[in-house]
Parts: sequence; C-alpha cells; structure tokens
Amino acid sequence: MTQDSPVEALVRNRIRGMRTALGWSLDDLAARCHMSPSTLSRIETGPRRIALDQLTSLARALGTTLDQLVEPADDEDVVIRPRHDPERGRTAWMLSRDPGPHGLAVAKIRLTKPVRRDAGELKVHPGRDWFTVLSGTVVLALGERTIQVETGQAAEFSTMIPHAFGAHDGPAEILGIFDPEGRRTHLRGSW
Repeated sequence: MTQDSPVEALVRNRIRGMRTALGWSLDDLAARCHMSPSTLSRIETGPRRIALDQLTSLARALGTTLDQLVEPADDEDVVIRPRHDPERGRTAWMLSRDPGPHGLAVAKIRLTKPVRRDAGELKVHPGRDWFTVLSGTVVLALGERTIQVETGQAAEFSTMIPHAFGAHDGPAEILGIFDPEGRRTHLRGSW
C-alpha cells in the first residue's frame, strides 16, 4: 500500500462524509455509482487507488462535480480577511470569492469617514449599486441629494448619477452588491 497524497486523503474523506451526510450505506452508494460495496469501501479507506472514471461516477452519484470533489482545501478557502483603506475610511470583506452572475460581487464594508462632496468623491459608472445598512447611519450623496440610510434600511440606485456614500456620526457597516464597475469604483484598493 502506498501513502495517500493530501488530495487523495481529502477526496476519500469527502466521499465518506457526503455518503454519510446523505444517510446512505456503502450498499446504497455502490448501487448508485455501479461499483461493488467492497470496492467502495476500499476507496473510502485507502487501500485502493481511485481511478478517474470512478471519481466521475462517484461525483455524479453524490450530486456534486468532479471539481468540487477534488478541489484543494486550505485556510484561504475558509477565512475571509478584511482589507483596510485608511485613506478612504473603509474596511472591506469580500464575501463572494468568485463573481456571480453578471460579475456581481458581495461585500461587507465598514465606513468610518463621512462623504466629502468637495473632494471629488462623487463617481459615475455604468450599472446599479445596492446596499443595506447593518449598523449605524450611512449618508448617500446621490447627485444633488443627500440621503440618510438608517440601520435596517436599504438603497438601490442608478450609478450613472454621481454618487458616494460614507458614515454619519460614527462608524457604519453595510452589506453591498456591486457589479464589476461598482466593485472597481467602491472597492478599489481593497481588491
């Protein structure tokens, strides 16, 4: 018997973990992936090498993809670390690792500075921005308007109107959804 690589050990644990989470016995999974229960047992416990065709069949039977079954696991997959932009008074946590449909990204942002209209902070970019206030009060400068968005409220607006947002009377936290242009504009320096 050869020593498993870290990826092989991870895959074996995932197969066993997914099978048990589904409440399936070795016989149940074996029937779904057209293997014998003894072959499946040897795959899960390590004495048998896992062939690519077996992995494909196992992934399909378990309702996952081959990529998800073999993707490496490391600390970066779990921990979301904040990025600080002290000049702009922002700390951002990107909550979506990969852009979603239409390039949308989700971020939590802590705002500590107010909007300064005279500093050229108001920006324009194609698309729409959306955010909800988790704590504090956010000032949304939208064209000539100044709008206070309180905890529990949300804002959604065209980003073709000059806009910026900042904290009002102390720190505020928002959860925002940004398209690629919004991400570049509002999270620059963060990602």
